[in-house]
Amino acid sequence: MSKTKFTGTDTYVASEELMAAVDVAAQLQKPLLIKGEPGTGKTMLADAVAKALDKDLIVWNIKSTTKAQDGLYIYDTVQRLYDSQFGEKGVDNIAQYIKLGKLGEAFTAEKQVVLLIDEIDKADIEFPNDLLWELDQMEFYINETKETVKANERPIVIITSNAEKELPDAFLRRCIFHYIDFPDKEMMKQIVDAHFENLEDHLLEQAMNTFYWIRGIRDLRKKPSTSELIDWLRALMIGGCDPDKIQEQLPFLGVLMKKDEDLDVVKDMNN
Repeated sequence: MSKTKFTGTDTYVASEELMAAVDVAAQLQKPLLIKGEPGTGKTMLADAVAKALDKDLIVWNIKSTTKAQDGLYIYDTVQRLYDSQFGEKGVDNIAQYIKLGKLGEAFTAEKQVVLLIDEIDKADIEFPNDLLWELDQMEFYINETKETVKANERPIVIITSNAEKELPDAFLRRCIFHYIDFPDKEMMKQIVDAHFENLEDHLLEQAMNTFYWIRGIRDLRKKPSTSELIDWLRALMIGGCDPDKIQEQLPFLGVLMKKDEDLDVVKDMNN
């Protein structure tokens, strides 16, 4: 069990509520389920926790085709058949054709690791339910070798979701849940300060005023995120833009807005 409190890193600014959620999940040995709009640092959290607590990070990126079994192990029957056809030695040793998935790697790690299950809602609706036993008991059974794999050290599990699908109640009951709110101006300044050393205060003030004005426009399909603000600030610095003309001219607007319709809406609102 982790005894170290998570306080963020030099490049990841976390709210008090998020830091507390990480610590509670670690101490209660439950997965931490993270939701929040795109660009609020859901995926980056796991990397920050791993660095802050000096632990290895294992990332399981979930796709629409991902099955729970993929995270446990895969029995490479094709390779075994190939080896048997060409007379390779050891084909009777099934264990050498068992390849652990990301969950299996986390269980068999010698030291506690941070396991990120990223965008769990991309998979089939049954995917979370298929992992209930493994995440509860921290073990799984390999049918081909009649072996039970148990976690050497229970990993710190962080799960992200973009709320594309509703997750099953049975799964939610087993998680600690935290929603990352979009940063207010005060926290956003801390985040920006973590990424820049010599950013002129007036430029930051005018850029942030414009950024939050854009985010406040109701008809946008995709509001600009934190990462896009940081990219925009870099573009403004490189372009040598006059801070007092940022909202009037909206330079490098394509760095912030990623949809044609949103570009038109912002321009219309600014005229």
